[in-house]
Amino acid sequence: MTAATTAGNPVTSPRSASGQKMRAIVQSRYGTADTLSMGEIARPVIGAGDVLVQVRAAGLDRGTWHLMTGLPYPVRLMGYGLRAPKTLVPGFDVAGVVVAVGGDVTRFRPGDEVFGIGKGSFAEFTAAPEDKLARKPSKLTFEQAAAMPISGLTALQGLCDVGRLRAGQRVLIIGASGGVGTYAVQVAKAFGAEVTGVCSTSKVDLVRSIGADHVLDYTREDFAASDSTYDLILDTGGNASLARLRRALTPTGTLVITGGENGGRWLGGFDRQLQALALSPFVGQRLTTFASKEHFSGLERLTSLVDDGRLVPVIERTFSLSDMPMAMRHLVSGHARGKLVITP
Repeated sequence: MTAATTAGNPVTSPRSASGQKMRAIVQSRYGTADTLSMGEIARPVIGAGDVLVQVRAAGLDRGTWHLMTGLPYPVRLMGYGLRAPKTLVPGFDVAGVVVAVGGDVTRFRPGDEVFGIGKGSFAEFTAAPEDKLARKPSKLTFEQAAAMPISGLTALQGLCDVGRLRAGQRVLIIGASGGVGTYAVQVAKAFGAEVTGVCSTSKVDLVRSIGADHVLDYTREDFAASDSTYDLILDTGGNASLARLRRALTPTGTLVITGGENGGRWLGGFDRQLQALALSPFVGQRLTTFASKEHFSGLERLTSLVDDGRLVPVIERTFSLSDMPMAMRHLVSGHARGKLVITP
């Protein structure tokens, strides 16, 4: 047995990395993008159920920011490290080529092109559980595929599994120009909904171009002040109060909250989710939230939409691995249109 490091966590595996090194973005303390730096570390050692992937591209999502900063504080209690990150290398979304598989892996072999969710994807190599990977859609580049897993799964599950989306419904997507929002607009349209997207002035054209039937510029229009109501609202990270969101719902409509960034260091926006869950049993509207499930079955559902031409990842910009801190700053600025992608 050889002891090694997988994404900063000690593991023991029969499959040794043989001392081979790789370039990776590393982080040893919580903080801003300034805590991220380029380093040279050992390649991951995979377990029996893991796949070693040579990274061709890695997606950047808001969840990575939460783990970088350790905020809100409950994130640290979820096993990510109380005083410092337990995982040395950040990043989850990945697309690349299989270079080795664990002894229990049956779905992949070296040379396969895959995408999904790995452990420390801002590196030249990453380890990923077999059940969090799927074959890369042939229509997509590695960069496009890497932009899809977490944000695409969140949109798909939020609308279809949790929101119980049906054809003909009126759907409101708050944050329609963001990573999750650009997928949500397309997924809702793919399933026959009438879609209204909410975004800022500079992103109206983008949201309209991906299929939204109506676009509201939140700097000029208040979605809660109009006469329009919606059967389903997906809030992907706004800061509207629960009362305002409920005003825009039909009397029996469904609200799904999957983000929020303005609740402070302790709740980080999750206070709205807690309020929604507490109130929902006492009103006619269904108010809920969820944590997306990371499984290849969901990735394959996304692939089907891609293959049918109903879903195309929206990427604003690709950054090199060494420029990953710059990419994080751009994400935090709120100016990103769709997804940002990192390439080794």
